[in-house]
Amino acid sequence: MRDNKENEYLMLSGIQHFRFCRRQWALIHIEQQWAENAKTTEGNIMHKKADNPFVKEKRGEKIVARGMPIKSEELKLSGICDVVEFSKNDHGVPLHGSTETYEVFPVEYKRGKPKKDRTDILQLTAQAICLEEMLVTEVKKGYIYYGETKRREEVHFTLELRNELKNVASEMHDYFKRRYTPIVKTGKFCESCSLKDMCLPHLMNKESVRGYIERVISE
Repeated sequence: MRDNKENEYLMLSGIQHFRFCRRQWALIHIEQQWAENAKTTEGNIMHKKADNPFVKEKRGEKIVARGMPIKSEELKLSGICDVVEFSKNDHGVPLHGSTETYEVFPVEYKRGKPKKDRTDILQLTAQAICLEEMLVTEVKKGYIYYGETKRREEVHFTLELRNELKNVASEMHDYFKRRYTPIVKTGKFCESCSLKDMCLPHLMNKESVRGYIERVISE
């Protein structure tokens, strides 16, 4: 059972929903609505392969941990790291049961290809901050593996990224505390949204939810 403090935490994975569409995030994380489409299903399959907590590998001077639970007291976010790589380094952090020290690298798996915005990068930055708090170390960089390109992209966790992430996390908490679901703002992204049949973007862009419900009842 989670204590009162942990009940204040939001899902780290929600950063992706929030940046894609704040209304989508609110429908999922505040109103508890969800639906699957081909893209979310494909993404879930990829994450299941990466997030296998029963698989821990040692490759020479590197340890690979999968499905590692993480949280940040500063951001009030919690979640799961797809993969965390621990690479032997004399200036790294000691691990339980080992006399060696290791540098820490979070690795996130994504279904598609690199995005023009920084959504994926911010999610990885949040994982880095969680790991820094938990392991009391500095996490300088991490990687995002894209299924479409089958390549890793290296990400350096700059001060600019960290500040941008803190602003996003603060806004998410503000919405959640107010139980605020934004009105519809339609765009091309609506077509790829798994919640478009629940959100009804084209309809709700013309009238309020209350007006729609009252009209249906009167009919």
